[in-house]
Amino acid sequence: IEADEFDRSFHWLRPWMSVITSTDPDHLDIYGTKEAYLESFRHYTTLIQPGGVLIIHKNLEMKADVQDGVKVYTYSRDEGDFHAENVKIGNGEITFDFISPVESIKNVKLGQPVPINIENGVAAMAMAQLNGCNAEELKYGMKTYHGVDRRFDFKIKTDKLVFMSDYAHHPKEIYQSAKSMRELYKDKKITVIFQPHLYTRTRDFYKDFADSLSLLDRVVLCDIYPAREEPIPGVTSKLIYDNLKPGVEKEMIHKEDVLKFVEDNDFEVLVVLGAGDLDNYVPQIEKILEKRK
Repeated sequence: IEADEFDRSFHWLRPWMSVITSTDPDHLDIYGTKEAYLESFRHYTTLIQPGGVLIIHKNLEMKADVQDGVKVYTYSRDEGDFHAENVKIGNGEITFDFISPVESIKNVKLGQPVPINIENGVAAMAMAQLNGCNAEELKYGMKTYHGVDRRFDFKIKTDKLVFMSDYAHHPKEIYQSAKSMRELYKDKKITVIFQPHLYTRTRDFYKDFADSLSLLDRVVLCDIYPAREEPIPGVTSKLIYDNLKPGVEKEMIHKEDVLKFVEDNDFEVLVVLGAGDLDNYVPQIEKILEKRK
């Protein structure tokens, strides 16, 4: 399962094994400060049962605090107890060697060949291996895993046109997604239609959003998706728009105008990004773009 730190709900869990991938501050409407957010993760690590395992990203700011009898391992793409080596990206494929203190495995092939999934794959393989999966099972699992809905979710993938949906909605998530897109499509123009999620998150991180989105070529911003929140005076998508780096093509449109925007423009790579309801338009966008394949 995915543990959710919103409203401290992950404190109800009593895991036997857990992976912590990121502790970049979020939900500051709940926690108030970065320090309180990190403390919440520290408390979560105390809930892992004795005899269990914590697999934690090597470069996190937080301090783990596990019970006696809990083993702690580190991981990342390039370093840690578990990591990848000999990474090869090309021709729509990604392979790497899985380095592990239990048993290293050569030539692992990703079924969803997206660069961020090298690191995600390392974490998943580490947990599976510590639960007894052998090398053959691990390689099969990675090769046949094709992703989940709205996480680098390819709808159209041809040499001429790529269209995908991605749920990333925190600046660091968007940075990793944008970095992966740029790695995959070095020579193509990448257009993103982004719908910010929550007024508080936009208020707290608009500069970080702008920095992450500036990795891409063209940024189209929709109005903020409010979810559970009421509007905050002065907090709109324009905060992000105004902080995008020079050289980035940018515009602001209403959600209702997205389909017309797609009809009126040509794309090499188009991404619908965010955790709001913009994804509801994805099937219609796909139909429009299918005619151009």
